[in-house]
Amino acid sequence: MAGQAPRVAVVTGGGSGIGRATCERLRSEGFRLGVFDLDAGSASEAAGDGLGLGVDVAVEGEVTAAFSAVEEALGPVDVLVNNAGITGSLEATRLHETPVEQWDRVMDVNIRGVYLCSRVALASMVPRRSGHIITVASVAGMDPFPARSAYSVSKAAALLAARSIALDYAGDGIRSNAVCPGMAETPMTKWRLDQPDLRAAIETSIPVGRVAQPEDIAEAIALLASGRLSYMTGHGLVVDGGWSLR
Repeated sequence: MAGQAPRVAVVTGGGSGIGRATCERLRSEGFRLGVFDLDAGSASEAAGDGLGLGVDVAVEGEVTAAFSAVEEALGPVDVLVNNAGITGSLEATRLHETPVEQWDRVMDVNIRGVYLCSRVALASMVPRRSGHIITVASVAGMDPFPARSAYSVSKAAALLAARSIALDYAGDGIRSNAVCPGMAETPMTKWRLDQPDLRAAIETSIPVGRVAQPEDIAEAIALLASGRLSYMTGHGLVVDGGWSLR
C-alpha cells in the first residue's frame, strides 16, 4: 500500500546458512532487517540497508542493546525470526558422553537465546497488539537425532517455547509458530555432507532424495512472515523432504 512503512524483521543467526537465505528472502518481500550474528561483518552484509550487529543471543545485555538499536534505526519489530542455533561440537553426542560445557552452550544458544530475544520482542509487541515470532526448531525436536542429545533436547524445547508463546499471547494479537527443518546444507552440516558415503546414506533416508538447501527453509519462513497464514499459530511447520514419514 502506498505510503505504508516497510515492515521490520529481526533475524538471529542471519550471517550464514538458513539465516542468510532468510534475510535475502525477507528483503525481497520488502522487509527492513535487523540482523544479529556473532560475525558482525556477515550480519551487516545480510542486513542490506537495514542494521547488522554482532550479537551473542545467549547474553542478555547484548540482546537488549541490539533490539534497542534496531528500533531506534528502523522502527518497531513486526517479526522476530529466532534462527540462531548450534549443534555442538563432535563431543556433543550421547547424553552421558556430552561434556557439561557443551551441553550448556547448546542450551544457551538454542533455547536461552529464543527466550531472551522473544522476551524483548514481546515487550514491544504486546502494547501494539501485533507481532509474529517464528522460531527455527528442527525435526530433531520431534524425533531425536541419534547421538545428538543436547541438540535434540534443545530443539524440542524451542518448539514447545513457540507453542507456549502462541497460547499465552494470542489474546494480545501476537502469533508464534515454528519451522522444523530436516537435514539442510549449511556450514554446520558441511562436515557430514562433505563425506560422500555419509551424504549418500542421508539422502537415501529422505523420500525426496536430497537434503534441503537453505532457500527451501527460508521460503517456509517467508511464507509465515508474510501474514498470509494469519489464522495459524502454535504450529510446527515441518520442512524435511518427507524424512519424518519413514
